[in-house]
Amino acid sequence: MQFFGETKIDFIGLRKIAFVISAIAIAAGVISLIVKGGPGLGLDFTGGIEVHARFENFPSISQIRQALAKVGLGRAVIQQYGPRSENTVLVRYHMERISEDIATGIIDYREKKGGFESVEELKNVPAIEGVGYENLAAIFTVEPQAEGRVNLNKVDRETLTSIIQEVNSRQMVSRIEQAMKEQFGEKNPFEIISINLIGPKVSKELQRSAILAIIFALIGMLIYIAWRFEFRFAVGAVIALIHDVVISVGALSLGGYEFTLPVIAALLTIVGYSLNDTIVIYDRIRENMKTHRKRKTLIRSILNLSINQSLSRTVITSLTTFIVVLVLFLWGGQPLRAFTFTLLVGVIVGTYSSSFVATPVVYIWGKKK
Repeated sequence: MQFFGETKIDFIGLRKIAFVISAIAIAAGVISLIVKGGPGLGLDFTGGIEVHARFENFPSISQIRQALAKVGLGRAVIQQYGPRSENTVLVRYHMERISEDIATGIIDYREKKGGFESVEELKNVPAIEGVGYENLAAIFTVEPQAEGRVNLNKVDRETLTSIIQEVNSRQMVSRIEQAMKEQFGEKNPFEIISINLIGPKVSKELQRSAILAIIFALIGMLIYIAWRFEFRFAVGAVIALIHDVVISVGALSLGGYEFTLPVIAALLTIVGYSLNDTIVIYDRIRENMKTHRKRKTLIRSILNLSINQSLSRTVITSLTTFIVVLVLFLWGGQPLRAFTFTLLVGVIVGTYSSSFVATPVVYIWGKKK
């Protein structure tokens, strides 16, 4: 099936314009990341709590926000969850900073005093009332042989942070539930349908795993393409993949979306999608180089010919993928919004980079040699 007739677009001639467009898109994303102090990390990477509450009638988000502000949770993220007809609200609160502050206070006190002589000394730690002395006193001990309790003088920072966050999360759920009961009462009863807690240890492991997954994917692609084609083709493909990921990350920042595990999955999907498109063009280039070798055709003409021959297939594949993802973005609900937004950007950028980034890099590399 041909979407276009025979085309003769000079993709290589348009490379400088394309590079400027890419530079502007990357710069916009980088500026957004700098202004916002880095990417907005979701609970998967920061640690925190998610509470899903289902109401009898859909509640006012502003009223929930006011209720939570009264109990010191004004920074909570509150949003509709799923279709409006389900009357479900998601309350998200990042708690790692609170837990880390208290854990740091305990460690600093322990180092300054040379250790805890009794659990009661926790009362002297700044901000300890953020979780309550009584709650921690039931968990910790200073006795070396005490079973079922954590030794204050031996516990490490990460474990301490995790314990405090777990205690804090139980209190947080109680405060959220109580605040909403006081706000809505019997007028609009609700039930807590799920509670998700991500601890600091887990969140840091997820950060590391996500970064390694993307790095190893790029390295694997570089090795594979260098083996299947030539090294210059591998360089072009990897530069295009990095280009796609960077622009997608910048778009997420500009769009105000958080980085979660589904978003990382979307970024890895983009890497595979973009690479597939690039390899189709590379295969065509390799075939045309064999065919036109005796004719002494200029490499520029071969590259342009190959992209034009693949153009119809590229547009059909990208358009059908884009339509499916767009449907998910519009009607898939809030849980899929960041994931599908990343894919939408990735499909567009990946299609563009295969023709305007990967192949021109092969041309520029060949000229230098």
